[in-house]
Amino acid sequence: MSGRTRVLIVDDSVVIRKLLSDIISADPELEVAGVASNGKIALQRIRPLRPDIVTLDIEMPELDGLGTLEILRREHPDLPVVMFSTLTARGAEATLSALSLGASDYVTKPANVGNVGVAMERVRSELVPKLKALCRPPSRLTFPPLPTPVRAGTPTGRVEVIVIGASTGGPNALADVLADLPATLPVPVLVVQHMPAVFTRFLADRLDHACAIAVHEGASGQRIEPGHVYIAPGDYQMVVRRNIAGIASLSVDQSPPVNFCRPSVDVLFSSVAAHYGGDVVAAVLTGMGHDGRDGCVALKELGAHVITQDEATSVVWGMPGSVASAGLADEVLPLGAIGSALVERVERARASRAEPASVRA
Repeated sequence: MSGRTRVLIVDDSVVIRKLLSDIISADPELEVAGVASNGKIALQRIRPLRPDIVTLDIEMPELDGLGTLEILRREHPDLPVVMFSTLTARGAEATLSALSLGASDYVTKPANVGNVGVAMERVRSELVPKLKALCRPPSRLTFPPLPTPVRAGTPTGRVEVIVIGASTGGPNALADVLADLPATLPVPVLVVQHMPAVFTRFLADRLDHACAIAVHEGASGQRIEPGHVYIAPGDYQMVVRRNIAGIASLSVDQSPPVNFCRPSVDVLFSSVAAHYGGDVVAAVLTGMGHDGRDGCVALKELGAHVITQDEATSVVWGMPGSVASAGLADEVLPLGAIGSALVERVERARASRAEPASVRA
């Protein structure tokens, strides 16, 4: 056995199949297990080829990506699948549907495959790390050292805002967490989900229809209100601003990526630390890399409470693992317990604030 991760490429485009084959074959840790031009052929080839992971186009003849994924999830529930979608509104909707059906992650197709060199590099930089992360044992995850030692502050016991960061596996994780938040939640929720432009608008719309709490895509000048969730727009950093009267609102801009991410969890968390101090509950959900860890350092030094998703329920235990491994997590919880833990934390803080001084003494 070669020890390489075996990839089955499913796409009706000869050009895309060649592009992906060249990218995968060039990496010493990966190899092409086989190719298929539609979902029907792919399903027939999975058992004999025994791939470790599948890249799956959405629009194909005979059996498209969504139809293939439904059957694949029944027959091979644990086989990781990376969708290959277009960077369009239609592609965004289809990708979110695929994620809800059990796809592990997605990569967007290059807009112009005529420039082969640029197209290959863009796809390689996005696809290869995902193929490896989705097949890599958790024990092989490594994180860069913290920039400075953590000096944890005294917990404030107050909650003025909830902040959430997520990446790979995040759309489904967010759906689970936000479903547990009531419409009457007395604090706002600010979210970074690593996604490109267009996709975050459709994600916000889907979550808004599925959850009791109101969900929006964030925009500059938007006032931050209790009982509302604001998701950072794709390809923009989202931060908090306060006017002269102290009223908090959102600001989004295209300042440089941080951790190769825009939006970045670290950017949002650091901004929240600057404006809310330690009166924050932060949750770091499933995702690749370590975005959010340094932002959690800023929050912990001010006394904030940090929750991370556990390894067993994470699609990739990168982001939450980096926070937990650095000793920054106050709680490490399975996904199904995080939403209720956030609500409990807010309610406990509100109840404590409402107690008479004689009771608290």
